[in-house]
Amino acid sequence: MAQILDHVRAEGMPRGRHLPAQALADQFRVSRAPVVSALRQLEKQGIVRSEANRGFFLDRDAANLPATADAPPDEDAIYFRIAEDRLAGRLPDRLSASEFMRIYDLPRGRMQLLLQTIEDEGWIERLPGNGWQFRATLTSRKAYADAYLFRATIEREALLLPGFRPDPVAFAAARAQQAAMLDSHGRASRTVIFAQNSDFHETLMRCAGNDFFLDAVQRTNRIRRLIEYRITTDRSRLPQQSREHLAILDLIESGRMADAADFLFRHIRDAGLAKAAAFD
Repeated sequence: MAQILDHVRAEGMPRGRHLPAQALADQFRVSRAPVVSALRQLEKQGIVRSEANRGFFLDRDAANLPATADAPPDEDAIYFRIAEDRLAGRLPDRLSASEFMRIYDLPRGRMQLLLQTIEDEGWIERLPGNGWQFRATLTSRKAYADAYLFRATIEREALLLPGFRPDPVAFAAARAQQAAMLDSHGRASRTVIFAQNSDFHETLMRCAGNDFFLDAVQRTNRIRRLIEYRITTDRSRLPQQSREHLAILDLIESGRMADAADFLFRHIRDAGLAKAAAFD
């Protein structure tokens, strides 16, 4: 929300200016979902307005914006409470929306939006009727380490496939994203860090020309998401992670595919070992 307001002020936007969610997501190098969520909160505060099938529009001149926007109450805190409760075994596999509302003391509308966000991220799914079911996730150190070794192995092999073709546009976007992350690791949220790391590796898999490799990495990313949220509270390795991502792109673009594949394997394996050590 603060970034959107700063952007509007910097551009001196007049009332009525269109605020396309995807363009803002590209500007801030995040996925579209948090931008839409922020725009909806700004709409509740009368700063933007939405029009059906057209998107969001600024409802005040830049000069008349408030110094700050009121943050939505406790959504992030409750989101991570749900994640921690699930990891700690305090939540069963299935719950109704009413049970979620009672446990986390949220009204139905806000609880529904929060559950939809979790569903979009792939660690819960809606059941017929009014129920929700958590998807499988990693709950042991061995399973977590095994998932990293699996990813290291298949991602290395993907780079060596005859059909692997670098995507210059996607690589340029990945470079920009990783460079930006080097400057923002201290500020980026756990969800953004996980999403951008996953996007990098899934971009490589898309270049392999074999959808089974991409599907395998996406499935593994979904089931490790919650553990990653807990472990990435230690951010000391994140700058090194981004630098290694940039080095992998350098190797691929210079045609050194065997070196890139070996480097990628070590990058994932070593990250897995470091994180598994912090699992408990």
